[in-house]
Amino acid sequence: MADVSPDFESTIMELLVFAGSARSSALMALQQARAGDFAASAEHMAESQQAVKHAHHIQTQLISLDEGCGKLPINLITVHAQDHLMNAMVIQDLASDMIELYRRQAQQEARS
Repeated sequence: MADVSPDFESTIMELLVFAGSARSSALMALQQARAGDFAASAEHMAESQQAVKHAHHIQTQLISLDEGCGKLPINLITVHAQDHLMNAMVIQDLASDMIELYRRQAQQEARS
């Protein structure tokens, strides 16, 4: 798991990469479910969840370093990384629900 680097920009880039990976994996999970491959879908969701876990760890470290006192610089890339993490988490939630709907649809079609 990544630790906060002394180079603040590198740490933010790590956060951005993990968040982007989480988003991509969740969307891939959704695509696999749409195709009926629920095993692959589950693998991609697990990858997405692991990436969010790493990103959240970095975010938590940054928050603890800042202590709510503005000790860390806030710039556009920091906001961008936070946006990516938030979007990845929302996409995970929606993808989970949609994957379940695809699963139910496949089960109903199998019964017909």
